[in-house]
Amino acid sequence: MDSAEFTDIRKKLEKTQKEIASLLGISLKAVCSYEQGWRTIPAHVERQLIFLLARRGHRDKANPNCWDLRKCPEEKKTKCPAWEYDAGEFCWFINGTICENATCKNWEKKILVCKNCVVMKSIK
Repeated sequence: MDSAEFTDIRKKLEKTQKEIASLLGISLKAVCSYEQGWRTIPAHVERQLIFLLARRGHRDKANPNCWDLRKCPEEKKTKCPAWEYDAGEFCWFINGTICENATCKNWEKKILVCKNCVVMKSIK
């Protein structure tokens, strides 16, 4: 996540820098540094920010499961942790999903796959 995306999501959440810092459990100085591009946004902060964005729109619509949106075959679906934990709308949050027929080794690689996915695009 870059500084512009961080700022864009904060604004979509209609939060001030101080409010988002409190929600994320980080300092106001950290938020300012992220938005200015002075510091790299840690994976746990990025995850939590996307989670808040996903939950914000939850009341207004039913979010379909990833395996339905992606039309995963049964044998693939049943091996996926998103299906195992009934987290079809939060597949992006769980490491070990097999969206591209392989698991990603870390969050940075996973989120690159997720950002091009129909599930993530429905959140943003």
